[in-house]
Amino acid sequence: MRALLQRVHHASVVVDGIKIGEIGSGLLILICAMQGDTAAEADQLATKIAKLRIFKDELGKMNVSLKDSGGGALVVSQFTLAADTSRGNRPGFSSAANPEDGRRLYEHFVQAVQALGITTATGSFGADMDVSLTNAGPVTIWLDTSV
Repeated sequence: MRALLQRVHHASVVVDGIKIGEIGSGLLILICAMQGDTAAEADQLATKIAKLRIFKDELGKMNVSLKDSGGGALVVSQFTLAADTSRGNRPGFSSAANPEDGRRLYEHFVQAVQALGITTATGSFGADMDVSLTNAGPVTIWLDTSV
């Protein structure tokens, strides 16, 4: 699975003019299931993200995890993280999981994050979404379970 993490002061997602998910301080997690990904990888990624020490401690150092910070997670499916731009000018997305597997793994990932005690909001799988955020830092980190 691939994830792009953005540490945020605030993030929200709107579908058809209706706000469906919102968090204050925490992480916007853009997530993509890749071909061959498993529920075990989704669990592993959720645990890694929850423990990743990218929030400031009392000395201003990145030394606090999402779980320990009490921040929330806004999880948004984004198959375009699978983009292959190695040939030509039009990205290919054939390495992304098929929609059925992608939805199953996305929902499993969301449940895994929630099971770790993190307040979680979501986008809508497969929908055309407007995502807004105020990046804190900025801190943006790419994670890939296949690397």
